[in-house]
Amino acid sequence: MREADALRKLSILAILFAATAFLTGARLPPHGPVPQARPDTADTTKPTPLPDKAEPPAPEDVPAPQQKPDVKEPGAPAPEHPPAPPPEPAKPAKPMQGPPLPPGGLESPQAPEEAKPPGEQTLEEQHLTIEPESDKEHAECTAALQALGVVFKETPRIDDGNGCGIDKPIIVSEALPGIKLKPEATIRCPAALALARWMKESVIPTASAALPEQGRLTTVNQATAYMCRLRNGAETGKISEHARGNAIDIASFHFEKGDDVAVRSRREDPTLTGAFQRTVSAAGCLYFTTVLDPESDAAHETHFHLDVIERKGGYRYCH
Repeated sequence: MREADALRKLSILAILFAATAFLTGARLPPHGPVPQARPDTADTTKPTPLPDKAEPPAPEDVPAPQQKPDVKEPGAPAPEHPPAPPPEPAKPAKPMQGPPLPPGGLESPQAPEEAKPPGEQTLEEQHLTIEPESDKEHAECTAALQALGVVFKETPRIDDGNGCGIDKPIIVSEALPGIKLKPEATIRCPAALALARWMKESVIPTASAALPEQGRLTTVNQATAYMCRLRNGAETGKISEHARGNAIDIASFHFEKGDDVAVRSRREDPTLTGAFQRTVSAAGCLYFTTVLDPESDAAHETHFHLDVIERKGGYRYCH
């Protein structure tokens, strides 16, 4: 019994001695085991390599970082401006317009001047033409003048350029029988016909009623008939109806007795002379399409302007 116990104790001591010797010579490995990725992340997650031995991962293996406000990556310089969207492809440069600048020139060539509005154009810039007149209508008009006793003669076509002129002009010397038109007026037949009818149906009856003591009307003094110019003699603007033979300006009326009745401002004139002028001025719009009297503007303070311009819808302007 004692020998068996001694042997068991010796065996245990031998085992302990061998284990101690084995543990004393053993060492831990320099690196621990690398954990394996889970199956659901194996395709997108790589183990982080050690910085002192492994090469940096290829760019295509690294997911693009998402920009975060107010967060800076360690060691990276801060951007001066927020990231901008990718720039659009550059457009090809447009070809240079016009001739190149001369050497040393600082200003670009002047662009062509734009067309002026009609109200700012001179007569030359408007490129107007003379309106043709119908032979039939002209013959009918002159026949009506002859029936009223108007004294006139036909004259060759007038063309003063820039649209000034009359296709079929006439020269009127007597507005009605025994009533002279001084000086003679070169106008179109429709204007002469309107004048004759106004004189016969308005001016003569009104003078007989308002100024019987003055006697018979003998002369109508005109200031302007045909004249190549713009309206009111301006340098720019619309062409005057005088330049087309459609207008005549009446300055005064002469009777057998007494003084001439001059056309002037008579709006507040309480006399029969004032009544005469206001009446014939108002009646003028029955025959002419435009009537401007001394009350209309400063350009007509001393005469009636009467014309036969045709407007859309038969519109008339009378003042």
